[in-house]
Amino acid sequence: MTDTERGSTPIGDEKVMADHKEHMMGEVANGAAERGQLATDEHGQPLVEFDKAAESRLRLKIDLCIIPPVALMYLFCFIDRANVGNAKLAGFDKDLGLEGYDYNAVLSIFFIAYIVFEIPSNLMCKWVGPGWWLPGITLGFGICSVATAFVNDIHSASGVRFLLGVFEAGVLPGIAYYLSRWYRQNELVFRLSLYVVMAPLAGAFGGLLASGILMLDHFGSLHTWRMIFAIEGIVTIGIGVLGFFTLTDRPATAKWLSQEEKDLAVARVKSERVGATEVLDKLDVAKTLRGIFSPVTLVTGVIFMLNNITVQGLGFFAPTIVKTIYPNASVVSQQLHTVPPYVVGAFFTLLFPYLSWRFNHRLIFFVLSPPLMVTGYIMFLASEDSMVRYGATFIIACGAFAFGSLCTAHASANVISDTARSSAIGTTVMFGNVGGLISTWSFLPFDGPNYPIGNGLNLATSSTTLLLGAGLWAYITWDNRRRARIDVHSALAGLSQQQIQDMDWRNPGFRWRP
Repeated sequence: MTDTERGSTPIGDEKVMADHKEHMMGEVANGAAERGQLATDEHGQPLVEFDKAAESRLRLKIDLCIIPPVALMYLFCFIDRANVGNAKLAGFDKDLGLEGYDYNAVLSIFFIAYIVFEIPSNLMCKWVGPGWWLPGITLGFGICSVATAFVNDIHSASGVRFLLGVFEAGVLPGIAYYLSRWYRQNELVFRLSLYVVMAPLAGAFGGLLASGILMLDHFGSLHTWRMIFAIEGIVTIGIGVLGFFTLTDRPATAKWLSQEEKDLAVARVKSERVGATEVLDKLDVAKTLRGIFSPVTLVTGVIFMLNNITVQGLGFFAPTIVKTIYPNASVVSQQLHTVPPYVVGAFFTLLFPYLSWRFNHRLIFFVLSPPLMVTGYIMFLASEDSMVRYGATFIIACGAFAFGSLCTAHASANVISDTARSSAIGTTVMFGNVGGLISTWSFLPFDGPNYPIGNGLNLATSSTTLLLGAGLWAYITWDNRRRARIDVHSALAGLSQQQIQDMDWRNPGFRWRP
């Protein structure tokens, strides 16, 4: 593969360097880049350097083949989750006889399932393979959405929402884990944003779609809000079926890549994993626990939890909030008023991760985004003017939605093995959905129409997010300096290659990536 790689000189004398280069290039050329020899020296520096033009061509090809299908899956994942907010405006709660906190309870049951099945689902994604698992769970939550059109009381609604949570639990972390098999760590955050942006777009598109559906007289025997669940669920089922034919587990099995492109795709991902001899390792407890209990995973998970209180709260209650701002508008008009803030939020969901990719830095946006949310919630609390409060929803959306890609990419970048990456992403998203559960109780009926408790809670969480982001940045800087003083060769002396790989982020040659 000499036209796509050239040797770098990170270690030792010239003969040692030449031997490493020859061995690595031979390994790649023989299609064995996924296993065998180390791709980095003990300090984590890659032993092989890649042709930038060849990488760019490969990256574009992966972008075009991988991103569209997973983005479409996540778009309807979020629509099928949040369309209950649009359905509520069309009489969902009244037709089911929901009173008091019943609506909040129906929302909560979804997140209970979501939280419980988050990590198991991502481990299943690794075991079964993303090419089968992601389309399978998409088919599952599409069927649940259709079933919601036929519920008649709180019990049937709760049961269907629980199953919806079981299937949707694996979508966000599963896609993030899947993309980590294809992209370098600095590339990953922007690619994650290309599907995470579907969350705010789902808010916008979901409002438009619900408005259009409600203009229909009927859909078969279904009327009003029941049509929303049925039509959107049928579309989701179609996307899931198509996914079985469009997704492939990993670069090595991609029929749309040449053998040379497969080898390059595998080798460049492997070149960032200090102490690793394989890209896709077997599931084992040691690496799974390394991913879950990494200090960076845990703090990033808490940040995502706090942020998700805002994101999921907007998804479920934006129509209700807009109704309090424009109480005399028609239902269709209220639905349409939820669209513009999401469109603006979608722009920043792409902008911040794009800048993160270009600057190869994520934590700076953990610090820059929360002040936008803080400003928006101060506006909500300080004014009852409808235009001021509607403007606040735009500012909040600008700061909130980018965290989905920033947090999952940050968790992925700060572990080494594939197994640890799977559990780290699953843990981060699990924490995030604890925030989603909290969000279902953030806007309570007695707190309307201005919702000072809900807005005050979100002001507190966004302020805490700012402090945690700054603290995590300081910790990473301090610990990297500490690691730089360690004699890596002495620290690893006497350990087998398997023992070194099991260390994962505890490897002294590893550096946290901000």
